[in-house]
Amino acid sequence: MPQTRLGDGTVARIVPSPYTTGSELVVDGTPQSHVDLRDPSHLHFEYVERMGAVIDRLRMPGQPLTAVHLGAGALTIPRYVEHTRPGSRQQVIELEPALVDLVREHLPLPKGAAIRIRIGDARAGLSRLPASMTGNVDLLVSDVYAGAQTPAHLTTVEFYTAVSHLLASDGVLLVNVADGAGLPFARRQIATVRAVFAHVIVLAEVQVLKGRRFGNIVIAASHAPMPTEWLPRLMAAGPHPAKVAQGAELDELARGLRPVTDADATPSPKPSATLFGR
Repeated sequence: MPQTRLGDGTVARIVPSPYTTGSELVVDGTPQSHVDLRDPSHLHFEYVERMGAVIDRLRMPGQPLTAVHLGAGALTIPRYVEHTRPGSRQQVIELEPALVDLVREHLPLPKGAAIRIRIGDARAGLSRLPASMTGNVDLLVSDVYAGAQTPAHLTTVEFYTAVSHLLASDGVLLVNVADGAGLPFARRQIATVRAVFAHVIVLAEVQVLKGRRFGNIVIAASHAPMPTEWLPRLMAAGPHPAKVAQGAELDELARGLRPVTDADATPSPKPSATLFGR
């Protein structure tokens, strides 16, 4: 199977999906991306499907977007945006050149796609984007993992403030947050994003949002109100029973928690080694 060793010593592999006709990118034993080259609209992973549900409601259907993606993975969401909104202008920032080479060779991007990949740290790379993007980004996706953990410096008020400067007045930030029992990390992330953005919602499978098992939640944030009346029905339809948390429910989740700063940030929790066992 195609594989490469990354700068931190972990191994990235592209393997056939055990569940679909697509492929999975697995890093250090953790499945990180799913790609179906024949159907880029097939997102497969539950949290990615929820991100896709929000992306579908940005602007008018099919309208091109200006998007920034922090963390390349196998470029699942950039492929989805290009497929559903041809002509979109997209920038991807990825730390690992070997990972980019592996994906480009074995899961090539569509010809003609306006997807530029920049090598470097996600946070430092924000300041190196074209000046014309400041205040004009419709979508910014933060889904960065070193192995199975989000680096600490991508979880802070200072980081989200830098992100906020890139977004258009109604642009949307999507953050993938993984956490386990009680959601101690995710709850502080909610408090942190709310310290920067006026409008925040959370999408997650019900048992994950209740802190009963390890899983992914999606934080969506914007300077402007986000239309949410369609989300509860959409989330209840699947994958798996899911819900939207907002308003008073987020108040309760973040109650008494200080936003994370550069001075006290920690990486996201590492999942159990048995979590992704086949």
